[in-house]
Amino acid sequence: MMQRILIIDDECNIRMMMRVALRHSGFDVSVAADGPEGLELFGDGSNFDLVLLDQRMPNMPGIEVQREIARRSPRTRVVVMTAFGTLDLAMQAVEAGAQDFVRKPFTADVLRGAVRSALVKGPVPASKTQSSNSICTLFECATINGFSYVYDSEAVNTAGDIAVGYRVNFGLDPAVTVSVIVTASAQQLAASHLNTGHCPDGLEFWRALAQEALASQLWNEAGLPAEGEILVNELNMHLVKWLESVKMTTLVTA
Repeated sequence: MMQRILIIDDECNIRMMMRVALRHSGFDVSVAADGPEGLELFGDGSNFDLVLLDQRMPNMPGIEVQREIARRSPRTRVVVMTAFGTLDLAMQAVEAGAQDFVRKPFTADVLRGAVRSALVKGPVPASKTQSSNSICTLFECATINGFSYVYDSEAVNTAGDIAVGYRVNFGLDPAVTVSVIVTASAQQLAASHLNTGHCPDGLEFWRALAQEALASQLWNEAGLPAEGEILVNELNMHLVKWLESVKMTTLVTA
């Protein structure tokens, strides 16, 4: 049976591009130009397997549309799309039950990867709580630009560098291994930024930081790192922002 997708996006050219790409891939596709029209087409959700939802639209913001979809049909799969998104907005969407958060502009391959991954995965339960590393936990059950990942292993070398390994999938492609290396110098910078001589929870903290670096890569580049490795040797703006959020939680007990 042909799977049915509803596209809700206020940009006509984007709607048409997605409809053509997905119909070419064998999906039955309906389109709507804003939230109210989309919800009218959606009804009780029984006629659709997946909704592709723009995050910023006139008349009704995407997050409100998403919450109404979840109220009517909690098991409906939703992929949120935006040209203005940050990982914070991605987390908000995933907390509301989105399967994926796709950054515009995206290629047809990224679109198809996100759709296929969302259709295979079960619905993501809406989260009522948030912690400093909830972005990591949430993206282990949802996807970013069609990519999902699971923790695989970790190791510490003689120099004190921590290598955290992940198995990363794109759409239905076979998993590949990605290693995030948090160097000893980066660890010292993080501890200094937190105004403490050490970071809490030992390797668990560094695993959370490594996941944050991986999520940032998948979000900003919509692709895997060169040679399957991310080297965290300094604190970029995203990691500094993440560390600031850590300060606001009980994860750090000064």
